[in-house]
Amino acid sequence: MSVQATANTAAITSGPPFRADHVGSLLRSPELKKARETLLGPHTAESNIAPHDNAQLRAFEDEQIREAIAMQERVGLRLATDGELRRRSWMLELFLAWEGIGATRSGGGPIKWRNETGASQDMTEFRIDRPIRWGPSAIARAFRFLKAETRLVAKVGLPSPCVVHYFLEKGGKLDPKVYGDQEAFWDDLIAAFQREVLELTNAGATYIQIDDVCFAYLCDPVHRAHVQSRGYDPDALVRLYADKINQAISKAPANVTFTLHTCRGNREGHWVAEGAYDAVAEVLFNAINVKAFFLEYDSDRAGGFGPLRFLPPNKMAVLGLVSSKLPALESEAALTARIDAAAKVASLEQLAISPQCGFASSYRGNPLSMAEQEAKLRRLVEVAERVWGSA
Repeated sequence: MSVQATANTAAITSGPPFRADHVGSLLRSPELKKARETLLGPHTAESNIAPHDNAQLRAFEDEQIREAIAMQERVGLRLATDGELRRRSWMLELFLAWEGIGATRSGGGPIKWRNETGASQDMTEFRIDRPIRWGPSAIARAFRFLKAETRLVAKVGLPSPCVVHYFLEKGGKLDPKVYGDQEAFWDDLIAAFQREVLELTNAGATYIQIDDVCFAYLCDPVHRAHVQSRGYDPDALVRLYADKINQAISKAPANVTFTLHTCRGNREGHWVAEGAYDAVAEVLFNAINVKAFFLEYDSDRAGGFGPLRFLPPNKMAVLGLVSSKLPALESEAALTARIDAAAKVASLEQLAISPQCGFASSYRGNPLSMAEQEAKLRRLVEVAERVWGSA
């Protein structure tokens, strides 16, 4: 191994991401779901999706988060998230707290949530009705609690600013009375995101994951045709989104590790897209200034490991080999074989393992039990210790 290769290996294997890692969200207990619905009322597509400020529910969430932290410690992980247990969804708590952004689930055109039987539900779309401005951060408040409660490395996920652009309503067109051009829209959106990152780092965050779907969606021919129908070159959009993510994280302190997670949709066992990473991999891995990429690799929808050939030597790929959508527990042998296959394309030292996505991108969660979730997280640690000697 060369001196430079040794230096790169030392740099990427110190600190997060860890050999056994996870994306962030965890299943809500039946008691937490019931408490949320009782105290906030039933959820619909357009109600009760903004951050809540119910003191009684927040106290119940505190106890549930302590239990989630204890579970992550119990299985041997070196990181802990709060499971996003305070959130209605992985992204809405952030964007709906800001001025100017609203949401509806009545659009998406041909882009639908789907499962093995076909299309099932419409997508969330964003409306911009006035200039975007950052609002007080429910996510930073939640992180402060996590940071104070765990001895593990506290990890937090932020939805990518690019998803707001990707899912603009009205065919992706901005109201000219609000924004005369897209540059002004991007300037305000990125400024709000930079402020959010500052709030988190001021709260002590040193491990921040950007949660994105756009790059994985743009691997799907259906999505590529859809964005073309809206007037965009999909390859140019990949480059634009890479640039905007770099801008969004550019003002963070040097001690913060950023990673990027991209998946094909994850909601109550459903997905939105399919297709190998070939269409985006070279730009994704080389143009975005993050340490590692959490990649969905639990099914044939993600394609093979070939695109890992574009991974530069100073970055990592966290292989999402464990399904958060299905209850069946993956075997150590099967997971080890998949890692071996990936290591024929990228160096083993550049790899780690995780679930393909969170277990509960929305509060209802995926169709598996909390015991099955825990077994999957424990399996990650077992495999990491077997393959790398440490989780």
